[in-house]
Amino acid sequence: MTFCYLAIAVVAVDNALASQAIMPLAGMQPDEGTARLITLVVLLVQTLLALASTRIVSMINASAVGLELALVVVMAIALVIAVAVTGHGAADNLTSRGVTENAQDCFTVGGGLMLAMIMGLATLVGFDAAANLAEEAKDPYRSVPRAIVGSVVAAGLLGMLFLIALTVAIEDIPRITASGSPVAAIMHDQFGPVMERVLLVAIAFAFFGAGMVVMTACSRIVFAMSRDSRFPAHRLMRRVNPRTRTPVPATILIFVVGVVLMVALPGAALLKLITASTILPAIIYGATIVLYLAVRRRLDRKKGAFDLGRFELPVAICALVWSVISLFVLVAPAEALVPVLIVVGLLLAGGLFFLGLLIFDRGALETEPGDVSVFSH
Repeated sequence: MTFCYLAIAVVAVDNALASQAIMPLAGMQPDEGTARLITLVVLLVQTLLALASTRIVSMINASAVGLELALVVVMAIALVIAVAVTGHGAADNLTSRGVTENAQDCFTVGGGLMLAMIMGLATLVGFDAAANLAEEAKDPYRSVPRAIVGSVVAAGLLGMLFLIALTVAIEDIPRITASGSPVAAIMHDQFGPVMERVLLVAIAFAFFGAGMVVMTACSRIVFAMSRDSRFPAHRLMRRVNPRTRTPVPATILIFVVGVVLMVALPGAALLKLITASTILPAIIYGATIVLYLAVRRRLDRKKGAFDLGRFELPVAICALVWSVISLFVLVAPAEALVPVLIVVGLLLAGGLFFLGLLIFDRGALETEPGDVSVFSH
């Protein structure tokens, strides 16, 4: 399930990079075909970099995160100053219902609050990336949990600050709502074309770094499962280049999946698939928490490791409640029927694969992760 949603997420991030940053930066009109072509080029570049060196990936990621944090803070302050100086924008936007003013059913079940909860799921990409790359981290028992908490807190607080500033800076809500690149349109209105282009360059780099992290995390998922004989074609997928120390077949697999999605699926189908990929994390996290609550008393404690102490159980219960509500938000709309069916199909496929392992290769499920040598081809 994690492989499915991360493989789709790479395409979603890179397609957003193409349509929301690169195309506006190049002065291109919105066009799905052009966006897909740019997405394929970005995927290829990311794949080559991921294959070349984990150090390169780390440097790009660190630079992108640093730039993103600085960008969000600077942009939020600049937008507020611009609105105060020019008067273009309004604080009343924060309480406006915008284009949903006359939509009777928009706020029937939560409305904007439910939409905001869905945005929260996106911050967990940082959570996942930190966890999935744990084997390559120094002192993972301490550093990885801190990275998880830090990524979610930073994304939540700074993201909220940036969204508030963007909302206040909107001059014409219907026009911005209808725009294919709303953030770029707001920047253009407030700062003019030159500053807009500078900011789009920074945003493009941040998007690129995010895509790199997701691709790397997904390839490590494939590698780790293959190392433990728990992934299709595991003898091939667990191979590591002895010079670069990168899982080459696993990384290429992510690229191939991205190419297939970009080339084979029409726009509506791709959107349904991306929507399905947002449902998967809620199921994954909820299931993981349920499993954790069931076995927590039997788990070993490592001295010096990150520990929530007495807050462990309350945090786990709150996380489970949030996962359930998020899942409801995602599957409740009538438009979610097809994505839900896609998720059900993926669950059935995964269940059949698990059943096959249980019947024909039970030993792979009963060995401790990492027992198989990655060089035993």
